Amino acid sequence: MKLIILCTETFPRATAILVLLLLISFSLASADFEQCLQDIQQGKHGTEGGRDNKGNEVDISKATAVSYEICVIACGSGRGAFYWSEFIQGFSSWDNLISVLLAVGSPTLAAYSAMLTVLNSRWVAGLFHKLNYPNVQSAVRILSSLQQGSTRIDRSDPSLLPSLVVLPQNDQWWKGMRKRLEYTHTWTVSAATSIAWVFIAYIFTVIDSFTGDVGQLVDASGQGVGSVWLWLLPVVISWLQISPKCDSKRLDEAFEETNMTAFVATSESTQPVLASSRNGHRAIYLEHRDGSLHTDERCTAPIFNYSRVFSWATMTEEVVDCFRPTSDRPPDVLEISSQHEHRLEMVQYYPTTIQHKYRWGSGVWSRIIIASSMALLLQWGTTGGALVIVISTPTKGLGCRSAAYLIYAFISTFIWGILLLSTVLAHYSTTESHESLRHRIAADLSIAFRRFGTVLASVNALVILLTNVLQLTGFFDRCYCDSSVMGLGAKFAYNVIDFVPDDVSAMKQAWKGGVILAVGSATAFVGILKLLIRNPSQREEN
Repeated sequence: MKLIILCTETFPRATAILVLLLLISFSLASADFEQCLQDIQQGKHGTEGGRDNKGNEVDISKATAVSYEICVIACGSGRGAFYWSEFIQGFSSWDNLISVLLAVGSPTLAAYSAMLTVLNSRWVAGLFHKLNYPNVQSAVRILSSLQQGSTRIDRSDPSLLPSLVVLPQNDQWWKGMRKRLEYTHTWTVSAATSIAWVFIAYIFTVIDSFTGDVGQLVDASGQGVGSVWLWLLPVVISWLQISPKCDSKRLDEAFEETNMTAFVATSESTQPVLASSRNGHRAIYLEHRDGSLHTDERCTAPIFNYSRVFSWATMTEEVVDCFRPTSDRPPDVLEISSQHEHRLEMVQYYPTTIQHKYRWGSGVWSRIIIASSMALLLQWGTTGGALVIVISTPTKGLGCRSAAYLIYAFISTFIWGILLLSTVLAHYSTTESHESLRHRIAADLSIAFRRFGTVLASVNALVILLTNVLQLTGFFDRCYCDSSVMGLGAKFAYNVIDFVPDDVSAMKQAWKGGVILAVGSATAFVGILKLLIRNPSQREEN
């Protein structure tokens, strides 16, 4: 899981530098809203602008909120005071999340790739479910594992793949490849401790929000921050369950070593010969060609599984179709002898146009729809929980914090959509003639969409990191943000400064709903994924 290690090493350093710069700037003077309210109540800024916590006009001496105009005049447009103790309390739980980040820019894409990987594994198990031939179980495991690599079938020699399936000399290939790919990322003490700590930190943050001084914790408790990052737990748990083969070096070594043992039947010899003794062609191999069109496919990190869905599905069905005739034919026909004509009969029995049978892969769109639905549920369930928490906090309405969460989730979803479209165009371009104008247009659009999505994901990740740091330092505790000007408009906006008992009661009820929504969506994602993993042999109807 190189991506997790990279995030663990890189993001804390960047965050530390960012925090240091922010703390220097926050050492400057800031607004004291409590003192500001007292000045307004004493009439130092006139008799207009007093509000109750529902936005109704009241006598200035009884005001617990103030209009946005008076807030700017009396309190200034700067941020609220920075409290180190509150910053540490909120930042510590968020900082632990950084150590296990997979794809900060688009949680939707990370969740989609995880769910799609599991659905694909069930699908390939279903395809082989009723086939009765040696190496079937190994084929299921191997093909499922190869979702993490840009795998191709060599069609230059139509005898390569059938020979790999039929010849008993190739039993060693199937056993060897399965053994090399069945390494797993287990639940180490470090991984379990990190995930447990993040979960416990979030729970304590929630408890503290409901039992502490709500007026002081409303901006710096980190409950909204924790909810918007809660998607990370189910995504990391999912990959630990799936155990992706994301080590590119090990994949290369597995193919290099195992393909040296592959045999092929030829018309020049009465005995199968090693494919390596003829040329450099192998039945199944890893694609390493240069070129921008398949850049993401060559990346073995698990989040890039989205880019291989079509190429992997068509390759898988081609392999399955080589197993089907052997399962259907009588044992005496399938018996391997040393006679030259028998081997040629079996190899030539396989159709030579299998690759054209399935252009996209059977059932692939239904799996994409299901994986997409679950990814959107996780993204918008956790973000929705954060939005409920922040929007329900007086002054109620769309403000700086809630707008940042909303934009983050929207961009995350947009990135997923544009990268999915890029994958569709990339696969479409490979099914057309390379001289076709449509091919060139589809390929160019695919590259452009992928690059744009990647850049946008980087920007989105940096922005949400910066936003969370700013929130936890009280940067958004200013008249413009606290008055929910974005949602109410400058004319009707007002800033609630002094919370009354009714505010606290209503706020806690809304917070409960937000926590239930965020935790519920994360739990549902993990539960459904684990259910799919536990029943991989269930046949999926095409």
